Amino acid sequence: MLYLVATPIGNLADITFRAIETLKSVDYILCEDTRRSSILLKNYSIEKPLKSFHKFSETKLEELVIADLKAGKQIALISDAGTPGVNDPGQKLVEHCRKEGLTVTSLPGPSAPITALTLSGFKMDRFQFLGFLSKTASERKRALIDAIFYPGVTIFFESPERINRTLEEIAQIGPDHEVAVVREMTKIYEECLKGKARDLLDREIRGEIVLILEGNKQVDFKLTPIEHVHQLQEEFDLSKQEAIKLAAELRGVSKKEIYSQFLND
Repeated sequence: MLYLVATPIGNLADITFRAIETLKSVDYILCEDTRRSSILLKNYSIEKPLKSFHKFSETKLEELVIADLKAGKQIALISDAGTPGVNDPGQKLVEHCRKEGLTVTSLPGPSAPITALTLSGFKMDRFQFLGFLSKTASERKRALIDAIFYPGVTIFFESPERINRTLEEIAQIGPDHEVAVVREMTKIYEECLKGKARDLLDREIRGEIVLILEGNKQVDFKLTPIEHVHQLQEEFDLSKQEAIKLAAELRGVSKKEIYSQFLND
């Protein structure tokens, strides 16, 4: 059996009794960074072999792990912090196990996106998690625009080196939307900063960061498709093609239908 075991996102005490018992019982443990995981295991007197299983090695090790599971071995998968497979290695292995008919179970535990959401004070009736924002400016901008129109809140991971740049971009395209910057969760310097993006700029924000962005920007359906495209171009500094694609998505129609409006204009 493959066990997906959630591990602390900061405070080492945030681990379940079941997780400790499972880690002590398996044949070996797959982890991202053996040095980092060794700290956790040593703290709980867990003496089991560790095998490095990260984004650069998971494809190579997958077949070996599958073979061991078929041979009846009990294996645990952990990430550096939080729940395996949530923006961490594991999803492909789970998919492979399912295809092979192998048993997989997940042990509930710490999750940075959910912990940050509960700290933010935003409504939790609808939310989406998109991992890290792209380093490509155009892709990052599009993701932020989509988040502003999303009928809920959007959760991102962000680095301290890029957080102010991202806040600047949000301030430009969604000046009226609230954000929460949650950092160093479960640690001594845990902090949740909430407000308009422009009000959080130029602060020194260190540590591991979760960024939450309020959405629910309304589409003005009184506008004609052509007017809507022009509005999106002006408001978000988009090319005509980008604005047509976005307008089509927001209005729930095909791009072809929007294009035809311009041809008939």
